[in-house]
Amino acid sequence: MPPDLRPRLPSPLTPVRDPRFDGHGVRLLLKRDDLIHPDLPGNKWRKLSPNLRAAAGRPLLTFGGAYSNHLRATAAAGRLLGIPTVGVVRGDELAARPLNPSLARCAADGMRLHFVSRTDYRRRHDPAYLAALLPAVSLPDLPEPYVVPEGGSNALAVEGCTRLGRELHGVTDVAAVACGTGGTLAGLAAGLAPGQRALGVPVLKGGFLEQEVVRLQEAAFGGRRGEWSLADGFHCGGYARTTPELLAFADDFEARHGLPVERLYVAKTLHALTVLTAQGAFPPGTRLTAVVTGRP
Repeated sequence: MPPDLRPRLPSPLTPVRDPRFDGHGVRLLLKRDDLIHPDLPGNKWRKLSPNLRAAAGRPLLTFGGAYSNHLRATAAAGRLLGIPTVGVVRGDELAARPLNPSLARCAADGMRLHFVSRTDYRRRHDPAYLAALLPAVSLPDLPEPYVVPEGGSNALAVEGCTRLGRELHGVTDVAAVACGTGGTLAGLAAGLAPGQRALGVPVLKGGFLEQEVVRLQEAAFGGRRGEWSLADGFHCGGYARTTPELLAFADDFEARHGLPVERLYVAKTLHALTVLTAQGAFPPGTRLTAVVTGRP
């Protein structure tokens, strides 16, 4: 691994004293995956690093929305490794608008942005669509790009996230993580020891995630692995959606603990755990770990 991509592993595990957990006999810990790497924090490094090895220097092609953390991480990896990157962005109407800060960061890191309609974007998993797309986005005099799925979630990424579970052996009973495409949960659950369980907090609505996590585990391991479940109902209306209540919760958590809280993933996880603890979902004595997957 080049020096610029070397991670801080294992990531720190920090206990947090909070009366909303302490009062129920639950011990809260934070798995600080946001400190793994300054440009590829958290699950982004864990999922991208095995794909970068597989790409072996080929250009990278991946997919994401206008505010995709995954697009930014892929662009940063390309800059650090000196390899070209292409981002297929959902929403061709964005091509005529000024780039938002997220896409501007991608472009500054050298990513070539290719905007497609939302109808075409839904075909991103279709082999026929990919076969037609690759010639249109391939760079002259370079090999065909290595394709990384939306969110970086594929079998290699799932295998990369098993280390997250292994780093928690013997130190937690329940490990909770926000879920977008499901790859981190799939690997986390597989890496945990018997008697430990993983809890996924979906940040999108739609009820598709359980099936997707099963699919990813089948692709990576040949079948379902580990004990895991999903805590639905904390997505605040869907991806990149928040509510005044969630923002107030995040502000309060930051003030209590001095931790910058990313709003679209981490805040939803911490809020879900606070509500579930108040409802008695975790028996007294539970060691409950929240995986901090990114920074604001």
